[in-house]
Amino acid sequence: MDLTIVYVGLSLILYFVILLGTSRLAIRKGFNGVLMFVAALVLPPIAVIISLLIMGRKNVAAESVTPFGNVINEITQPFIDLMHTSRALVGLNISYTLEGLTYFGVLGLLAIYFNNYTGLDDIRAGNMVGILTAGITLSMLFLGATVDWIGVRKALLYALSFMFVGRILLSVAPHLGAPGLWGGAHIYAMLGILGIVLGYGIYQPAAYAAVKKFTNENTAAMGYAMLYGLMNLGGYLPGLISPPVRRATSILGVFWVYVALTVAGIAVVYFIMTKKAVEKAIANASAERGEKQIEDDDELSKMTAKEKMKFYFKNFPLRDRRFLYFIFILIPVQTLFAHNWLTIPQYTSRAFNGFVQDNFEFFVNLNPILIFILAPMVAALTSKKNTYTMMIIGTFVMASPTFILALGPNFDTLVAYIIIMTIGEAMWQPRFLQWVAEIAPKNMTGIYMGIGQFPWFLTKVITSLYSGWFLMHYCPVDTPPSQMHTETMWLIYGFIAIATPIGLILARKWMMKGFKTKHEG
Repeated sequence: MDLTIVYVGLSLILYFVILLGTSRLAIRKGFNGVLMFVAALVLPPIAVIISLLIMGRKNVAAESVTPFGNVINEITQPFIDLMHTSRALVGLNISYTLEGLTYFGVLGLLAIYFNNYTGLDDIRAGNMVGILTAGITLSMLFLGATVDWIGVRKALLYALSFMFVGRILLSVAPHLGAPGLWGGAHIYAMLGILGIVLGYGIYQPAAYAAVKKFTNENTAAMGYAMLYGLMNLGGYLPGLISPPVRRATSILGVFWVYVALTVAGIAVVYFIMTKKAVEKAIANASAERGEKQIEDDDELSKMTAKEKMKFYFKNFPLRDRRFLYFIFILIPVQTLFAHNWLTIPQYTSRAFNGFVQDNFEFFVNLNPILIFILAPMVAALTSKKNTYTMMIIGTFVMASPTFILALGPNFDTLVAYIIIMTIGEAMWQPRFLQWVAEIAPKNMTGIYMGIGQFPWFLTKVITSLYSGWFLMHYCPVDTPPSQMHTETMWLIYGFIAIATPIGLILARKWMMKGFKTKHEG
């Protein structure tokens, strides 16, 4: 079994550990964190040696830490805090990492699975992936309340059980019926997708509800940051696990590994997040919160039901033309997120030869580890910049590298696309919810935030409808790369994505007009 990609992936993790760990140590000891960061960036062994030499020195006061130091601490602190948290929260974090690994691992291979094992063409395979991703969004809407009915632990166990059954069905479907559209294999595979959709619709809300229950106002930020970090770490790990297993067995072999990891996730919840551990974590967090959890009274609480209905209708988000334009103009650039699992897996496995083709999962899953490092850094560096301006710049930076892929398939253009796109994502994506919250009228933030996610659901559906057609025409299976026309495909996708920053620029004066009144009112 060729384990080259495993060594490369683990080396990348070690590199980031050295980069962040030595920088954090230098900051705590009062040394120049920026210089240590640069040293670790260029010569990691030198940074390790310097760290060993300064380790014995006293820590400096937290007040003397620079803004750059605060960024490094923000990235690394959740992992430090993990060692001092409750048993229930540790179990949740382990489960979340395993589930992130499994979900993104299956997602990256799903379209190719439907090509190879159920006999679907690229169009229908893309539709199946769209059903999974969009179905999960809808499932969370309808099943998210499950955790409130049955509790955190039971909700997680039921969710993982649904996904366990779903992943088994995906793994055995090719052996249970004939291939082809609506053949036996296709039907069983769709039942597998249904199990995953139902399970994930319960799991994600339950995980975030668990963090809320297990933490207090002082530790909640750490809890949510930990979930965010572990989601990205889990999303990166399939790139290390999947290639050697797939080459040694098949995609079905990889799916069986993910079935085993789902069992491990169930075991973690059952044996680490015991009923006693969960009750203790909730009791301790509740005691620490004390009476502070009582919500402040507001003007809505004084309204009658009829007055509340009139208030919501008058201020309903879809009646706000600026809000409506803003959330829907983001759809073009958001299609690039969907292409991460609808197009990039087939592109890297068909249009490339050698290392990239053999290890395409690594490149498909490289974005999460990069966004984990870049997002807090970019946020700190741009925190004082105008939100709308950052949305324009960020979406432009994210869309522009798509034109690099239009130069043709090679290793350099692929890596450049992934890195520049990730930088752009880090610039605008965290600002999205901030902008939605800022333009929401008082007492309407929740509904604005909820409807603000609706275009992401549409993006998953819309992109899955046409991505397969483009693959069949510009990156067809069983065709030599020299006879493909992937340049045209990415050029068109680039024009689609660049519509977002252009639209934001053209509407800037109109969008900004009345913003302060809306924000202050």
